[in-house]
Amino acid sequence: MAVAEDPSSVTSSVLSSASVLKPVSSSFASSFSALTSNSRSPVTSLSSSSAISKVQSAPSASATPSQEPIAGIFPETDPKHPPSVQDSSTVVPDFGPAWAAAYAKAKAKVANFTLDELASVATGVQSTGSHGRCVGNIPPVQPTIGRGWPGLCLEDSPLGVRLADFVTAFPTGINTAATFNRSLIRLRGLYMGLEHVGKGVNVALGPMMNMARVAEGGRNFEGFGEDPFLTGEAAYETILGMQEGGVQACAKHFIDNDQEHDRTTSSSNVDDRTQHEIYAHPFLRSVMAGVASVMCSYNQINGTYACENNDTLNGILKKEFGFQGFDGLDMTMPGNVGAGPGSYFGGNLTAAVQNGAVSEDRLMDMACLDLAEFNLSIINQTRVLAGWYLLHQDSPSYPPVNFNANNPGDIATNEHIDVQDDHYKLVREIGAASTVLLKNTNAALPLKRPRSIFLAGSDAGPAREAGPNAFRDQSGNDGILAMGGGSGTANFTYLISPYEALQARARKDRTSVSWIFDDFNVARAGNMAIGTSAAIVFVNSDSSEGGDRSNLTAWHGGDKLILSVAAQNNNTIVVVHSVGQLIVEPWIDHPNVTAVLWAGAPGQEAGNSITDVLYGDWNPSGRLPYTIAKNIQDYSAQVTLGGTPGTILQIPYTEGHYTQMPQNESRLLIGYRGFDAHNITPRFEFGFGLSYTRFEYSNLHIAKISSASAVEAQARNWDEGNVSSTTFGSSAAPWLHQPAFRITFDIKNIGAVAGGEIPQLYVNMPTSSGEPPSLLKGFADVHLQPGQTKNVAITLSRHSLSIWDVVSQGWRRPEGTIDVSVGASSRDFRLQGTVPL
Repeated sequence: MAVAEDPSSVTSSVLSSASVLKPVSSSFASSFSALTSNSRSPVTSLSSSSAISKVQSAPSASATPSQEPIAGIFPETDPKHPPSVQDSSTVVPDFGPAWAAAYAKAKAKVANFTLDELASVATGVQSTGSHGRCVGNIPPVQPTIGRGWPGLCLEDSPLGVRLADFVTAFPTGINTAATFNRSLIRLRGLYMGLEHVGKGVNVALGPMMNMARVAEGGRNFEGFGEDPFLTGEAAYETILGMQEGGVQACAKHFIDNDQEHDRTTSSSNVDDRTQHEIYAHPFLRSVMAGVASVMCSYNQINGTYACENNDTLNGILKKEFGFQGFDGLDMTMPGNVGAGPGSYFGGNLTAAVQNGAVSEDRLMDMACLDLAEFNLSIINQTRVLAGWYLLHQDSPSYPPVNFNANNPGDIATNEHIDVQDDHYKLVREIGAASTVLLKNTNAALPLKRPRSIFLAGSDAGPAREAGPNAFRDQSGNDGILAMGGGSGTANFTYLISPYEALQARARKDRTSVSWIFDDFNVARAGNMAIGTSAAIVFVNSDSSEGGDRSNLTAWHGGDKLILSVAAQNNNTIVVVHSVGQLIVEPWIDHPNVTAVLWAGAPGQEAGNSITDVLYGDWNPSGRLPYTIAKNIQDYSAQVTLGGTPGTILQIPYTEGHYTQMPQNESRLLIGYRGFDAHNITPRFEFGFGLSYTRFEYSNLHIAKISSASAVEAQARNWDEGNVSSTTFGSSAAPWLHQPAFRITFDIKNIGAVAGGEIPQLYVNMPTSSGEPPSLLKGFADVHLQPGQTKNVAITLSRHSLSIWDVVSQGWRRPEGTIDVSVGASSRDFRLQGTVPL
């Protein structure tokens, strides 16, 4: 059974490990040394062969990118009123004016704070004790109405309000990504934002956007898969939705936190180009979505902890991306020491100012410097308050905290406010839309009023012992798997299992139903399957924060259960609920396994969602957000094991050995990119998914889009093959992200039933660029009636056609011809053409 790591135990492990404390100063006073001047000492570059420009000081908190609004392309935007989801690929929202207004209010507010009050804004109270009702808490400054402020409630999780009642348990991030549907992703974000606000939360600690670099990664279910473009777009839409709902989103974990093993005592060693093109990309899109805060990660990056890493925090996040919010450390932020209560800040920070170690001006406007080793978070007070104002949380109507995550049973502090509304409808829809049909022989699905069905496996039913919340933070599995475990979870108000949903459908169709929930009584399961119209076997695989999966096999002996049933029934349908990939080779080619549905971890409506797909009420349109291999060794990276007390585990991001790629760009070969580059045949490729109907592609057309006059010079510079300059916000510049090329094509439904298709656009860079063969750079969702044809348009920006130039430190167009491939997956291309550069 996987067990989640309790936040308080994470804190204790960080502080008790000598290896964590080794790289930093041994005294508290020295931890403030970086604050005693307006410049910071440069640290080592991202790699010896690829240096980032040194950042001597963080950008001013009030700095804004040097760019003007462009009508129709770069409109002024308030987080409460984001662009329509239909405009996501054509509009680059400008949050600069909203940030400027928020900073003006924040500066006016802190100008009236005393020294102690200023320190309190940068100081969190004990996050798991009696000093706060949320998992993270910034104390108020009295009086809260008038010169003071009410403080902040920071609360997990990326799929709902953690440790609260009467909330929705939404589908996991990995399921949401599997929809490839921007509208559903945006709406999920909005509903999560509204529920957090309804509970009085100021900062929702999500979305999570670390890459699924290793298939066994324990927190992969929280994120959006193995592709940086898909992850970036899912993060972008989620944040726009959350902040439209009124809560401050928190993009996490910045950066390279891609395995759980030794996460606090490891160094992710990533070269500069790989960092920019893959692991930083989702955070770039988060900044472009106006994200209010960023959570730094536990691990080191190239030998320096993420929360004090000058290159990544100042060089990439604040300078290149133009981030204007605040950042901090997951769950141990803000400010508690060990198991607490207490903080290295508060009175200590006040004393540091009084004795001259930190100037009062520096306290007012210091750079975000987060020291993971000491479990600290020095946060610019103006930045913290600016996020509060940016989301209009100063409104008198903003709800106060009305629940108690640390003591849910306390009647005095838990008001049991119901924030669910009708969000279950979206949960059910995403659950169905994220289900991937992997196999369907002899038209086994959809089911058509079968005479009898047999259900096998504990995953088919409800928890057999103590209900859906028997394990704190879902840190174990009993019955249907609807989410993983750890801090990225929520309590189930209710949980619908397949057994319950299928029983209801059987009553309607007068179908006979039998079942067995004992996974290990395989002989009886096989015998019960004999003679039934369809035998549906449910298997799962779970994981939790704090540990990675030790293998990629089904839990509870699932492979044996499938084989035992298939041996006795020639219409065996397999349903997989899993946090990530599984090796399915033991049974996938069995002739009696007629259909396979990959349902992921879909949230509280799991049973209804899978029933909708099984019976064809929803024609499956989900696509794999990762690659399913034939062997675990086929993946370009696995969890790096080892590590001993007092040392730092080194995790090389080398991603295999593809010798045809120059300059060690084999490091770019995450996920399907590695399979393509090494010519390894997967069992099911990234982007794969079948339907109950068929689609035909035709009439590809690619055209260049004229640049707006305001950005014509920069665009022309790129067109000529020159490298973009690195200035504040340069990687998020409108000219780089506005539509530059328009790709159109037709899709026709040539089958007998209505259905949705997910066309995917891949860019094929010239070999000399050092890029993998195919890179996802666009997708759409198209619903078609039988015989119907629709014209689909996908745009490409210059950023989508750029590579990061390590030497010149900027984005540039690679030399040579750039092709595009359009199709149904990363290996099923239907149309191909060339970009008219």
